[in-house]
Formats: sequence, C-alpha cells, structure tokens
Amino acid sequence: MDAAGGGTHTGRAFIGSFTSAGGLGIMEAAVDPATGALIETRVVDGVANPSYLAFEHTGAGSVLYAVSETTQGAVAAYDIASPVPRPICAPVAVHGEGPTHLAVARGHLLTANYESGNVTVLPLAADGTPQAASDVLRHEGRGPDPARQLGPHAHQVLPDPSGRWVLSVDLGTDSVRICSLDAQAGKLTLHGQTALPPGTGPRHLAFHPAGGHAYVLGELEPTVTMCRWDAAAGVLEPVGATSLFPDATPDAVSPSAPVVSHDGRHLWVAVRGTDTIAVLALDGAGEQADLVTSVPCGGRWPRDLVLHPSGRRLYAANEGSGDVTWLDVDSATGIPHRAGSLSVPAASNVVFV
Repeated sequence: MDAAGGGTHTGRAFIGSFTSAGGLGIMEAAVDPATGALIETRVVDGVANPSYLAFEHTGAGSVLYAVSETTQGAVAAYDIASPVPRPICAPVAVHGEGPTHLAVARGHLLTANYESGNVTVLPLAADGTPQAASDVLRHEGRGPDPARQLGPHAHQVLPDPSGRWVLSVDLGTDSVRICSLDAQAGKLTLHGQTALPPGTGPRHLAFHPAGGHAYVLGELEPTVTMCRWDAAAGVLEPVGATSLFPDATPDAVSPSAPVVSHDGRHLWVAVRGTDTIAVLALDGAGEQADLVTSVPCGGRWPRDLVLHPSGRRLYAANEGSGDVTWLDVDSATGIPHRAGSLSVPAASNVVFV
C-alpha cells in the first residue's frame, strides 16, 4: 500500500473479489479519515466469488451481504456489528446463475442474476438473515449483439429513492424493468419497461440525489442515457444521451459503474479498457450531462467505482491490476486525483459501513 498517511484509523470498508481469479474473498479494511487510505485488517472467508456486497442496519445490528457469482448462485450474510465479522447462516441459493448485484428493499434481499437473466427475492428475518427465495422473476427478450445479447442478462437490481419500486437493469435486452414488490408475499410484479437504443447493453444506473432523474450506463455502447424518473407513476423516461467518447470509441472499452456526487453536480463513470474515470458535469435540472474530461483510474480494468460517504473521495476497484485506488475529488471541478492504493487481488467492489 502507498500513501497511507497518518491520523487515527476509523471507519470500515469491505472489498469483494473474484476468488476464481486469485482473489482472497472479502477483505476488511480500516479507513483513515484524514487521507482516505485503506488499511487491510483481515480477510473474511465464506463463499466463492463474493463480487458484490451490500449492507443493512437491522434491529439486531449490522449485516453484510455478498453474492456468490457462480453457476450455482448464492448469497452469504455476515454479522459485522462486532469487530470480527462472522457468518450468520449457510449460503442461501438464489436459483439463478452468476449473480452480479444485490440490494436490500422493504425487508427483502434482491439479486440480479446475469447468466440466467432473472431477479431473485429473498425475505430477511428480523436479524437480517436471508431466508429461502420467495420469488424468481425471469426477464424476457434479446438484443442485436450476437455475442452478448442472445438472451436476458440482469446486471443490477435496486430500489428507487422513494422505496416504492424495484428497478432491474438488463444488458441482454437493452431495457430497464420497473416492478412493484409485495412486502407481505415477497413477490415482484412487472409494472413497466423502459427500452433503450438497441445494442446499448445497459449495465448499471444511478439516481440523482433529488430523486427525479436517473443515469443509465451502457456497457456495450459507451453512453450515459439521462432519464426522468416519476416515482408516483413508476415511469422511467429517457430524455437524452451523452457519449463517453464523442470523437471515436476506442477498441475494447467496457464502461462499468456510474456515480453521482452528493450535490448532484457531477457524474463519474469508470471505463474498463481505457482504464479511466470519465467526469461529466450535470446541469441544474439533472437532464443534461456534458463530458468534461477523463482521468486515469490508477489501475487496470476498474470493475466498480464508489463514492465515500463524505463525498470527498472516489474508490476504484481495479480487477485487472488487483488493487483499490482512492482519488481525492476537487469539489469545484469534480475532477479526481489519485492519492493512493491498496493491493486487493481481483478486486471487484467496495462498500463503506
């Protein structure tokens, strides 16, 4: 690790990785409040390929959830209220292949299962323990890319800011699905579907902090689609798009993660292939995004990009180079500058608790 800096180490981060590519599992790290540096504290054993993490505060404490991105997809749960995390149950099957994302919504854990193209609902007990799946909603459709879009590929699932809806982003069908979640029965019902231009390959979306707009990132076509979000009606409406490469798209680029600043002025996008972070300026209404510049991410193949809760730093999980890089953000321009890194083999995701 470099740029560790001084100061008292407070705060915790958990970092997911691909064990099939040499990752150690879930790494816990302390966060230096003065410099943002990550300091490894321990590795948490549990499941294969814990590539995406989420946490939830419960009445009994705090629980960390991890997908197991494998053919027999599953989720694991850990009690992180104590200094040493511990598993609270055996891994629970999601009845889907290759889960890539998970989120908590209305007392349920949701997973987006990429390979099988479905979304799973698992009820949570009062202490946060995931129960057997109560619903599996399969996506339908395909896109024009013969290599990547022969069928549905759910890549992300998350609740909207109002908590009324669940949105799932599907790379294989060039669409975002809006569902209602019956919290009593643990069932998803399709409410609507927003189509994106064929071949876009939407991967993830991020909401504006005001809640009225969302930004959908294309993985196959390196664009950000700006959308109005009507929480009352459950309608996502595209209103424009911005290319991350307005002149010419380089070969083998693969955008991975959009992040919006807490004040809604900046949008950052991690781009694999060029190993950069694109910096976009958002207008006051949140409907226009202008590309300002791109800067190095500090490593290779940034699979994920996360904003620290303070809003002062970005963290790039660089799968290819096996590290997590932190970058200080200029509050005026939104431009990040590399400040340090921690070695994390096959890093895939970072969460702060």
